[in-house]
Amino acid sequence: MACSLRRMAAMAPRFLAQPCHFAAPHVRSVAALGLSKRKLSSSFVASEECRFTASHEWLKLGDDDVATMGITTFAQEALGDIVYVELPDVDTELDQDDVCGAVESVKAASDIYAPVSGVVLETNETLDDEPQLINEDAEGKGWILKIKMSNKEQFNGMMDKETYEAHCKANSDH
Repeated sequence: MACSLRRMAAMAPRFLAQPCHFAAPHVRSVAALGLSKRKLSSSFVASEECRFTASHEWLKLGDDDVATMGITTFAQEALGDIVYVELPDVDTELDQDDVCGAVESVKAASDIYAPVSGVVLETNETLDDEPQLINEDAEGKGWILKIKMSNKEQFNGMMDKETYEAHCKANSDH
């Protein structure tokens, strides 16, 4: 069963006080991955039309309420070397917070959540053969899907870059 990025972040404070005694494939928390002491990456998507979730997904607004989505650099650093990406089917209707895919790394597996409601228009099929693109460029060539948003207010309610960076810093300082 995959551990969600959201759950990994939420569990971090509980694990910080405890040493990690389990094997890498069973890692289920950001803290157990050593992220609490890591310096935050400064390679966030630098767009005013980009928003972030607390569970470490990013969404970049394009034309006609179509947005490109992926996991953040912060998330890929926590996961480590990504070896598999499960993509949703094109034309899948998603509600906000639905599981829409998963990423597996050498350390853990994690669900990916839809940051907004809408219909999947396209997936990054390159990830089938090159899942490491997420490690190389999580917020660029490592995008996961494109979604036609059904409720733009959900996008507007997501965190901007500065708020997301503060969220990551607060969670890594515990």
